[in-house]
Amino acid sequence: MHGVLAGIGWAYLIESQHGLVLVDAGSRGWERRILNVLKMLGRDDLRLILITHAHLDHYGSAAAIRRATGAPVAAHRDDAPAMIRGETNLGTVRSWGKLIDWSMPVVQRVLKPPSTQTDIFVDDGWRLDDFDLNAVVVHTPGHTPGSISLVVEGGLVFAGDLVSARGWPHAQWFYATDWSEIGKSITRLKTYNPAWIYTGHSGGAIRGDAFQKIKLPRNHRG
Repeated sequence: MHGVLAGIGWAYLIESQHGLVLVDAGSRGWERRILNVLKMLGRDDLRLILITHAHLDHYGSAAAIRRATGAPVAAHRDDAPAMIRGETNLGTVRSWGKLIDWSMPVVQRVLKPPSTQTDIFVDDGWRLDDFDLNAVVVHTPGHTPGSISLVVEGGLVFAGDLVSARGWPHAQWFYATDWSEIGKSITRLKTYNPAWIYTGHSGGAIRGDAFQKIKLPRNHRG
């Protein structure tokens, strides 16, 4: 059996039979929060740090957590170069995303991640059996070229910033390197019939039935 052992902001600890998997690592400095949660839980068995996409608020603490725990960092090969450079590519911004884009130079100076090496390059269909987790990586590009989602046994999906539950379940609409891929990625993820979808910046999970009803604006479709 697998389950979400803890949610730390938009980073998630998943418990498998013989250890833990961390999905996303938060911004630079979040390592203290995540390591404190591990200590509080009495766990020293983190086996993998899986990054859903190369934005500083999702991989910023990955290198520090790797140093502290020895757990390798896994990411899609299309996002690995940005992580090496400590970059965040927002792509084309829309709506309130323009405010983040405007402030990004300052945010980068304050929270710029260190160069983060990818130890394991994951592709679509990559399985986590070696980490005692019955789960598969699904390539869900659009937000970034290498955005991924993790589909775990029991109907749990960790989708990064592909969708949001803030206000109501909806497609992410602030930034994308390829808007035409957003709809394709959501449509593909729906075929897995997830029970719960855990996302970034949403304050809660999306029920599977609500996820299936997400409507895509025309300009999100390919």
